[in-house]
Amino acid sequence: MSSTSRTGGIWVSLVAILMAIVGLLLVAGGIYSISEGGPFYYLISGLGTLLSAFFVHQRKPIGLAVYAVVLLGTLIWALCVVGLDLWGLVPRLDVVIVIGIVLLLPFIRRPLAANLLATLPLGVGVVLSALALVISIFMDPYDINGSLPAEQVNASPANPENVPDNDWPSYARTQDGNHWSPLAQINSQNVNKLKVAWVLRTGDLPDPSRDPGEATNEATPLEFDNTLYFCSLHQKVFAVDALTGKTKWVFDPKVNVNPGFQHLTCRGVSAHTMPANAVDSSGQPVTTTDCAKRIIAMVNDGRMVEIDAQTGKVCQGFGDNGQVDLRFSHQPYTTVGEYAPTSPPVVTEKLIIVNSAVKDNGSVHQPSGATRAYDVYTGKLVWVFDAANPDPNEMPSEEHPHFHPNSPNSWSVSSYDKNLNMVYIPMGVGTPDQWGGYRDKDAERYPPGIIALNADTGKLVWFYQTVHHDLWDMDVSAQPNLVDITQKDGSLVPAIYIPTKSGDIFVLDRRTGKPIVPAPEIPVPGGAATGDHTSPTQPHSQLTMRPDAPLSDRDIWGATILDQMVCSVYFHSLRYEGPYTPPSTQGTLVFPGDLGMFEWGGLAVDPRREVAFTNPISIPFVSTLVPRGPGNPRWPDANSKSGSGGETGLQPNYGIPYAINLHPFLDPLFAKIGLFVPCRTPPWGAVAGVDLRTNKVIWRHRNGTLRDSLHGSILPIQMPPIKIGVPSLGGPLATAGNVAFLTSTQDYYIRAYDITTGKVIWQDRLPAGAQSSPMTYSINGRQYIVTYAGGHGSFMSKMGDYLIAYALPEKDEKK
Repeated sequence: MSSTSRTGGIWVSLVAILMAIVGLLLVAGGIYSISEGGPFYYLISGLGTLLSAFFVHQRKPIGLAVYAVVLLGTLIWALCVVGLDLWGLVPRLDVVIVIGIVLLLPFIRRPLAANLLATLPLGVGVVLSALALVISIFMDPYDINGSLPAEQVNASPANPENVPDNDWPSYARTQDGNHWSPLAQINSQNVNKLKVAWVLRTGDLPDPSRDPGEATNEATPLEFDNTLYFCSLHQKVFAVDALTGKTKWVFDPKVNVNPGFQHLTCRGVSAHTMPANAVDSSGQPVTTTDCAKRIIAMVNDGRMVEIDAQTGKVCQGFGDNGQVDLRFSHQPYTTVGEYAPTSPPVVTEKLIIVNSAVKDNGSVHQPSGATRAYDVYTGKLVWVFDAANPDPNEMPSEEHPHFHPNSPNSWSVSSYDKNLNMVYIPMGVGTPDQWGGYRDKDAERYPPGIIALNADTGKLVWFYQTVHHDLWDMDVSAQPNLVDITQKDGSLVPAIYIPTKSGDIFVLDRRTGKPIVPAPEIPVPGGAATGDHTSPTQPHSQLTMRPDAPLSDRDIWGATILDQMVCSVYFHSLRYEGPYTPPSTQGTLVFPGDLGMFEWGGLAVDPRREVAFTNPISIPFVSTLVPRGPGNPRWPDANSKSGSGGETGLQPNYGIPYAINLHPFLDPLFAKIGLFVPCRTPPWGAVAGVDLRTNKVIWRHRNGTLRDSLHGSILPIQMPPIKIGVPSLGGPLATAGNVAFLTSTQDYYIRAYDITTGKVIWQDRLPAGAQSSPMTYSINGRQYIVTYAGGHGSFMSKMGDYLIAYALPEKDEKK
């Protein structure tokens, strides 16, 4: 026997062994899959692969023919399940095609004495499979191509706060929540010329010795008087020259933080300008001349601070030496970190209207989530709306000094209509989230949904509930959008658009809370855990980003057929009967998941064109109730598991019959090595355009690439920038130049999109994750786009401290 023959024989044996390993894994997984009610095909393909491996090891050419049957069968199965969806086909075909190609290589084929007749079927199978993959590249079934209307139907949208075109003085520019600017110097024709104008480094980076894993930079700066105001990771407030990026002053509140916090987050600050002849909330003239313009900053240890916008010094007349301690003020429980304001408050001429995050799933003994209004000049408590109190407006007294414990809270950004004098508060359910047997009728009365209050008094005007008896953490997480919509007769209806975690966008008349877009009640699965109950129906808005059908085998993903099989087995082992399947001790698949399809970033709305730019995400979660037992007592003891500290993992839920284990629906094989690979077929993130006059989705495209998907794993390598559709955490910016900007994807880019079509028309690489929402302003006729690239701990993006401004080169500004 020649050395060439011996070498060929060794390769054949190695290939046969590898095929046998793949076949055995498919057989084992296939048997398990069938036992869980999953597909039979893994077992069939595994048996075929084992048979082929046997013949290949015996040097018999029939092994190629057998494998050709396996390959062609797998192709037919894959096409039947997912059609010409590239990302659905890849995991079902990649390993199978690679084995087929290897078997056709000369140094494998020759030792088998395979003639043309023996190799032809396998060659045809390889070619057809490759052809299916190539064709699917150009036939994305997810994408919707279309064009939003370009005409301006409302040339002069309401501007009750009289915000100058050049400025951005509120979190979303105005308190209508629309993240839109009338600036148009940067437009869809010249945006590809954008360059970095300046970069500011804050120096505020995570401290592993004291910071929690949920350490995030989510801030959107304000801009007025040619100055940017924003908060960094540890809630330091920066005033920055908006022309040069140079720091004017920094205020450090010295946040008291520890690793047990669920959040270390600041989404932004608020501002107040003292009007002429100012009066306070009691109608008394304001005599102070200090702090004519104030920055209101929220601190995660439970404080609210007012700072002079000009000097960076605290406003001495406000509260106690410039601050109000919200954590100690009338709260039933005061543990640091359990009451953590993370979002900028609504500010009216006289009041600051404050909400806060309350620790999820810790115990039934948590602080109250009551909404509070404070005098903007003195810090005096003016009114309260405590959602679980039988009288929500009851003020603290000697008889009742504390707010209601575990009262439902609002942790996101509220909206304000100055003309109607109404504040719109996105509400979440009181903790614990996934078991509601302990809740009384008052705790269930409002959340989750939108509460509309009179801004001066806190009295309820109307309420709309988006989920009944919420067991899925379906907080209304995004700031609502206040938009005047043109009717066929030319009249305007003052609408409110409410994007939700479920993917539904509820559309109401914001004067009355009555639906404009129908949201019928639809039957949902029942069967809650012992001691709990479910609602038989849930409202489903007819304007939605939710998939048309529940998840099925076609939606299950993996990098290869092996881990796709593992994800399929995992899927079938969970309880899942569609949206709103109740949490269970078996483990329930929750989709849309706890992260939601719409998070705090919300929608960007062009009120002139009456169109919206959105960035929905699609990550299922797994929710498993853990019955009480050894190491999991109803109340903490020396042997108790402390829980994760964050919002995923084991959550103790002290005081109810179950702890809860929460985590994304991830590939278990990759999760063991720290890789974030969802078990759901991509896209996991997209952009979509909505015509608000017809309330139809006009275009939709997968968004973002794999480039930074391995950051934070044990394989911190850079992936190729393959467009797949990755999650984003943060919101978009829309401008009158027909350009939208988004920075918050899992890959580190700022991207510009043509609003009409949704196509990417420019992008630039960022030095870190930018899980924030961009903003824009103009100085001396030059428009700037600004984003904060600071990263996000639990999103596993690279942390940073970069405030980055982009502008057109000066020679192009007037073109």
